[in-house]
Amino acid sequence: MPTSTARTKTRAEASSRHRQRLAPEERAGQILDFAARLIIEEGFTELSMERLAREAGISKALIYNYFPNRNDMLRALLEREMQVLRERQVLEINAATDFRDLVYRTTRTYVAQVQERGALLQRLWAESAVARTVADKHLNHREEALRYMVRLMVKEYGLPVDVATSAVDMQMAMTEAAAQHLSNSHNDVDFATNICVTLLLGGAEALAREHAKPVNASKTGKTTTPVAASKATKPAERKARASRSRG
Repeated sequence: MPTSTARTKTRAEASSRHRQRLAPEERAGQILDFAARLIIEEGFTELSMERLAREAGISKALIYNYFPNRNDMLRALLEREMQVLRERQVLEINAATDFRDLVYRTTRTYVAQVQERGALLQRLWAESAVARTVADKHLNHREEALRYMVRLMVKEYGLPVDVATSAVDMQMAMTEAAAQHLSNSHNDVDFATNICVTLLLGGAEALAREHAKPVNASKTGKTTTPVAASKATKPAERKARASRSRG
């Protein structure tokens, strides 16, 4: 917990920022930052508009200019936290080199975010008056993510859509469980991520062996699954690259 000296310094910095006449969006973000800090350090019982104004070094009236009441402020804070997670996930998706890399990156991002902000998120989601209005938007984003991952699973493993949909839904729950495990253990982010990704990909490959529609191998005339076909081409690809490099 911050010392009184640290709190005094924080308030002085906040007062200085107040005198700088911040842009409205930046001011709202500053208020939410102080609210998040108070919730993490002391819980909801100490969070009032008066206390928040004192910590932020601004007037209570200024806070009400941005947030009509406490619940509106908490809803804005929860929406911001979830938006940050979604934006980080999108960055990792765009940076991924293949399906396995995408699964690793998005899983690690989620687990790391929960480790970093889990105490805040749990407390915000536990407030029914706050979570109720954010839940529908969150579920819509989850459904979008589920449909996106289903398309990738069907393409990567050749699974029927209904199997892929059930698998992705359970995999998303597994990722949430991994993050929860991390908050209750002494393990680190990489440890939890590696176990979770191994289970996710291993399960997907097992489903492919059981449910995937066979495809024709181009030269052998044999049938195989998309995963097996992909693995079968790797030695040939390596041999071709080696031949080109020697040439």
